[in-house]
Amino acid sequence: MEINNASAEGYFILVGFSDQPWLEEVLLLIISVFYILSLVGNGAIIVVSQLDPPLHTPMYFFLTHLSIIDLCHMTTIVPQMLFNLQGQDKSINFVGCVVQFFISLGLGGTECVLLAFMAYDRYAAICQPLHYMNIMPPHIYCSLAGASWAIGFGNSVAHTAYGMSLPRCGHNMIHHFYCESAPTIQLACGDITSYKKLS
Repeated sequence: MEINNASAEGYFILVGFSDQPWLEEVLLLIISVFYILSLVGNGAIIVVSQLDPPLHTPMYFFLTHLSIIDLCHMTTIVPQMLFNLQGQDKSINFVGCVVQFFISLGLGGTECVLLAFMAYDRYAAICQPLHYMNIMPPHIYCSLAGASWAIGFGNSVAHTAYGMSLPRCGHNMIHHFYCESAPTIQLACGDITSYKKLS
């Protein structure tokens, strides 16, 4: 039996709401508005946190990183989604799908780890207020932020390399708006139990 990968075909079809064109027009407007609001809101958090010296604390340092993650995540997904919602072409090339898969998974993992470090920061600030500056000096919270990015994208490298190499047997219709891990892995026609163990 010959196995054809979507990579050989060179594209995926992002189905989304293509069977309901009236809904696509509404979603195009709503998503555009919320994307602009997200860009403005997260951009404001980053600028204010950097320009206001009293906000140069671990909490706002982590909030700045959280805003950067949100900006990157939205920018990885929304432009392709808006392009697909406004026209008949619902395709994304294989490289674009791999990039979306990798970045969205990496940013999602980074956000989870960063939130855990933020919880530790708040725990230290509330439970050990007199020792807080000794517990969270600048080199520690910078290291924690760096570790969250390294862990998130390190995990994404493994998942992306394995997940996108699974045989697809010619299946290339992703029932989603972007190349997220779960709907993309569902296209695999082989045994995916080893991928589930990796998860």
